[in-house]
Amino acid sequence: MSAPNPAAVPAATPGIIRPMVGRDTAFFWEGTAVGELRIQRCHDCDALRFPPGPSCPRCHSFDQGHVVAAGTGTVFSYVVHRHPPVPGKELPIVIALIDLDEGVRMVGEVADAVPDGGGAEEIEIGMRLQVDFRRIDDDLTLPTWRKA
Repeated sequence: MSAPNPAAVPAATPGIIRPMVGRDTAFFWEGTAVGELRIQRCHDCDALRFPPGPSCPRCHSFDQGHVVAAGTGTVFSYVVHRHPPVPGKELPIVIALIDLDEGVRMVGEVADAVPDGGGAEEIEIGMRLQVDFRRIDDDLTLPTWRKA
């Protein structure tokens, strides 16, 4: 039996890693599909929470809703991811921990902060960011961040 001809075997195209969508996170992904950044809010004590979960960490209520965030925030911290490869992404990518103006933190990719390769980055702690939405397909729209 001979080995397959590499030219005859199509190369696998890596796809985007898809998020797990469940009962506690569906509202968030439904929001990104319509261009909204949604944050879970407790109906009983008004506490905001991200990432979302089944009950309020403050009052333990299961009565959860959401608010639409302004989509602005400040870089609390960041990392330049250079290795290992990430399916569907071209490296390097900048991942930031963002303090949203509403008072919760969210992790996200900063799309327009391209590292120059020499150590100097186009991002810094305290920089203002604005959310943007990248439509992947009919079922997935990802929030990304850009310099405000």
